[in-house]
Amino acid sequence: MLEVLDRQPISRPFQRQTSPGAAPGTIVAHPDARPPVITVARYNADELTEQQLGGADDLLTPLDRLPALLDDRHVTWINVDGLGDANVIRRLGDLLRMHPLAVEDVVHVHQRAKVEDYGDYLFIVTRMASARERLETEQLSIVLSRNHVVTFQEGVPGDCLDPVRERLRQNYGRIRQTGADYLAYAILDAVIDNYFPIVEDYGDRLENLDDAVAGSRKLDVMTRVHQLRSELLLLRRLIWPHREAVNELMRESHKLMGHDTRVYLRDTYDHIMQLIDVVETYREVCSDLRDFLLSNITNHTAEVTKVLTIIATIFIPLSFIAGVYGMNFQHMPGLGWRWGFALALAFMGLAAAALIGYIHRRGWFDS
Repeated sequence: MLEVLDRQPISRPFQRQTSPGAAPGTIVAHPDARPPVITVARYNADELTEQQLGGADDLLTPLDRLPALLDDRHVTWINVDGLGDANVIRRLGDLLRMHPLAVEDVVHVHQRAKVEDYGDYLFIVTRMASARERLETEQLSIVLSRNHVVTFQEGVPGDCLDPVRERLRQNYGRIRQTGADYLAYAILDAVIDNYFPIVEDYGDRLENLDDAVAGSRKLDVMTRVHQLRSELLLLRRLIWPHREAVNELMRESHKLMGHDTRVYLRDTYDHIMQLIDVVETYREVCSDLRDFLLSNITNHTAEVTKVLTIIATIFIPLSFIAGVYGMNFQHMPGLGWRWGFALALAFMGLAAAALIGYIHRRGWFDS
């Protein structure tokens, strides 16, 4: 289980690399982006080959060999891990005949999940989430063509696509017997399924917070509740657009998405709806916990105020009597009497006892 404390949500700030008014299709790589590493997997029902194109420092020349790897007898999966070299991304887009606007969306990683039809290929944007030490998000761009799939990742170490790679290597299921559309579905499904353990972890954290809120009135618990609610809001913003994107893929008008694959996409759509329902429920639970904690704090403050008010009420007549007899007058009744001080104390005690009895009869001492 992930640690409950010291978890800060990370939502990469919205930051365009191009200046306002720049020409559409302008590509500017983020200065902190990792250099690209390109791997190619070619497969059919009988064979699978995997290779890496060159090194991260020299990719332009090996890219020229890429068109020769695309044929009708194999499905080719080209994975680009890292977007730090604009020249490489631009050259790859030219070789794959990608629209400049699609290449721009690949590099500018603030996109929401979406599907765009460019005729000869579909451009799909999805967002991967991970929760190693804190909630992180990474854009995954998918280009689906007739016989190949290209995926662009930001270069964050590790991804959720290892199950897809393992199914290809082990020839498990029907992935090696199907086309590129099924591969795109498998990648998208792996991204969506990866949200489930993250959401389940938030359920465990909510249970821990429920116990903490029930027995605490500390503001640090309020901070943890607010932090968890902020992360759930980020999760909702990540998951919600996937519903529209997958629904778009299930439309009959996309010739690159076969009927059999659209049947499987229904299952992915169901998973998205389940995730949305759970996240919305958890957000409501967070709001309830926050209200409950605020109610506890308010009630505790009211109890403290009541105790202090009772004490002040009891001492008001005592302070009045002491104030009257403390005035510096020469002629004042009782000042010269031997038992005057004792009588004043007795009168003050009777006044205090009378007030305490009255408060007790009204039930104000009950907590």
